[in-house]
Amino acid sequence: MSQASIFLILLLLIALVAKNQSLLVAVIVLLAIKWLGLGDKVFPLLQDKGINIGVTIITIAVLVPIATGHIGFQELVSTVKSPYAWIALISGIIVAVIAASGLDLLREDPHITTALVFGTILAVAVFKGVAVGPLIGAGIAYLIMQIFSFFTKHGG
Repeated sequence: MSQASIFLILLLLIALVAKNQSLLVAVIVLLAIKWLGLGDKVFPLLQDKGINIGVTIITIAVLVPIATGHIGFQELVSTVKSPYAWIALISGIIVAVIAASGLDLLREDPHITTALVFGTILAVAVFKGVAVGPLIGAGIAYLIMQIFSFFTKHGG
């Protein structure tokens, strides 16, 4: 049995103990792909396009209330009158901009990607987190790295 399979089985056990359905499903899917011999074709696709596919699925889920008619123009107009809606709007913009930088970081730096993925696994398994962590985590990491770089270049 390969190191990768053993690692995935360990994650499967963590998912079972933590009762984390998302991690459980993800590991089972990856093990099935690996053990069915489809890894050479499927893994590169998932690694290259998986985040974009996941973001698209999340976006679809977020837009369902618009598609079903539960959210329309009247609700949009009434929510912009709320200070909490403005906070949510600004937060959404900030997170999306930060995450965009994180996407580049995930593509370019495998060392950072490993740490972010491990952090996400820990958060999902132990703290009942949601596995959107690598993308926003990479964005936050990129932002902090830029701030760190700025201060180290300017003698701070």
